Amino acid sequence: MPLSIVATPIGNLEDITLRALRTLKEADLILSEDTRVAGKITSHYEIKTPLLSYHHHSGVSKINHIIELLKENKKIALVSDAGTPGISDPGGELIHQVLQAIPDIQIEAIPGPSALATALSISGMPTDKFLFLGFPPHKKGRQTFLGKIKASEYPVVVYESKHRIIKFLEELKVTISPEAELMLGRELTKMHETAYRGSVDKILEEIKADANAQKGEFVVIIKNNQ
Repeated sequence: MPLSIVATPIGNLEDITLRALRTLKEADLILSEDTRVAGKITSHYEIKTPLLSYHHHSGVSKINHIIELLKENKKIALVSDAGTPGISDPGGELIHQVLQAIPDIQIEAIPGPSALATALSISGMPTDKFLFLGFPPHKKGRQTFLGKIKASEYPVVVYESKHRIIKFLEELKVTISPEAELMLGRELTKMHETAYRGSVDKILEEIKADANAQKGEFVVIIKNNQ
């Protein structure tokens, strides 16, 4: 039986595909980062498939348990909290371990929403080539991370949380340029979706002036103009 990698909405529940719904309904088990988050989708669409948590802190025993279920021909669907599993989330490590243990397993992708693609599609920046760096490291390696952004000849896409967005923008201002061109997508596809466009200075000023602008999850696209 295959392991299905199922993309789920990043906000708006209507963004799920018919194939994703069918796959989740037909699965014996749904693996999710947070079963409460996945439960909102399964409840909304009346999906009765059991949920099991799998996240960054899941240990070897949890991975081995999942592998044994797959060896028993159980249909397992993997979802992330939002978007496509394996993109800056723990799904990638699980897929790697499953392939090591069961080399001939069929792993099928059920494509759909992705914060990365969603933000790029509305950025207005050249997107034929870009560099995706995921989340900045909190401490160790942060300057190296910023250096990669500065050195890139292509637009750079970064994820950032509400807790660190101001700090990250201030670092961009110092490391790259106050005039570097940005597009920030906040709460994409959700009720309070907002796109900020302009220089680092301009966006910093807008976000600092509005406490509500510091809520939610962010996709940051940086164009150096170098």
